Amino acid sequence: MTAAEFCAALVDPETGQPFILTPAEHLFLTHAFSLADDGRLRYPELLFSAPKKSGKTAFAAMVMLYVVSALGGRFAEGYSAANDLEQSVGRVFQAAQRIVQATPELARDATITQNRIVFRSTGATITALANDYAGAAGSNPAITVFDELWAFVAERGHRFFDEMVPPPTRRIACRLTVTYAGFEGESELLETLYKRGMKGEQIAPDLFARAGMLMFWTNAFAAPWQTAA
Repeated sequence: MTAAEFCAALVDPETGQPFILTPAEHLFLTHAFSLADDGRLRYPELLFSAPKKSGKTAFAAMVMLYVVSALGGRFAEGYSAANDLEQSVGRVFQAAQRIVQATPELARDATITQNRIVFRSTGATITALANDYAGAAGSNPAITVFDELWAFVAERGHRFFDEMVPPPTRRIACRLTVTYAGFEGESELLETLYKRGMKGEQIAPDLFARAGMLMFWTNAFAAPWQTAA
């Protein structure tokens, strides 16, 4: 099952209907989970940036569920990482939790606690993780999702981000950042990642690819519910 097919099978908890991906999300997923000749992900570093209220949080949760449930195998580890524990539990993790509860196939297999989702059939987990590089040491993530990287401005944020690098020992492993642009000079970490992505080849509108990295970065409204108002 492709990433787009998996996400389209998930139920939107707000509507009770399957999610409908935007064209930008569909294109991003098509490239993000393409494999290199050695069977590894072509782009272990993923960055998806769009204006506020573009559906980034739900999209990130869907991607994390896909990697952990469909690609990661037994005991796959997924982490929802944010600048503090409240944010990590309250955004991407909570979105994943609600999608699992709304999707019968996942709900039957999942045990959900305050900061962890466990899929009993595989032992795979999704855990909310605060900005703590020491506590992150020793993890073996199939995917880590960083939410709103513009808020990571201190040195400990850099160390946390570096600690959660996709492990080379896993065939399928990636790090996904979802964020809006923030302000110049606010987050050196995000600016560095953005500049790295901009050095790639533009393979579609607002979509850039380079060795090991795929970046979607737009200032335009990409979702159908976003209007001038």
